[in-house]
Amino acid sequence: MGVPKRKASKSRQGDRRAHHALTIPAMDRCAQCGATKRAHHACLACGTIGAAK
Repeated sequence: MGVPKRKASKSRQGDRRAHHALTIPAMDRCAQCGATKRAHHACLACGTIGAAK
């Protein structure tokens, strides 16, 4: 069934895992209180939904 015919090289393993890297989420400042929040999300400190100006 799903048994590989031969060993996959380290290069091929790297090619397969090339898209597995984690990215840091985009951060923004809250327009109301100035706290750091995730972009396009509500502020955790004050609950404001509006975008920073």
